[in-house]
Amino acid sequence: MANNKRKLPRRNFSYYMRVLDKHTGDLIGQISDMSTGGFKLESSTPVAVGLTMELCIDQLSEISGKSFIIFTARTRWCERDPYDPTIYNVGFQLVDMTPADYDIFVKMFNSYGEQKQAHHKTNTDYIWG
Repeated sequence: MANNKRKLPRRNFSYYMRVLDKHTGDLIGQISDMSTGGFKLESSTPVAVGLTMELCIDQLSEISGKSFIIFTARTRWCERDPYDPTIYNVGFQLVDMTPADYDIFVKMFNSYGEQKQAHHKTNTDYIWG
């Protein structure tokens, strides 16, 4: 993922949100950041790049009358987490989603996504003494 070709703003995801395989119900991972065009998962197993999957996000009752959304997404990249080698970071691009489910996805982005912060800390960012 060295080349960052993203055009949409991304946000860190502060809410535990599971992404499941629509057909098997297997946990693929948890969303760690997202944009309105895709998301990054933390997964315990690698996912093949270029794979198109039918997925489900559940636990939506706080922001929607539906308990889940279903959509198709394609893996764009997969790499080991640099801080935790037991985790894989997997980038997904949305391929197909109903307009109603996409409205819920955007609401997730707006409700649970936190604007990414620059990592420019100074000594005044810490409490000393």
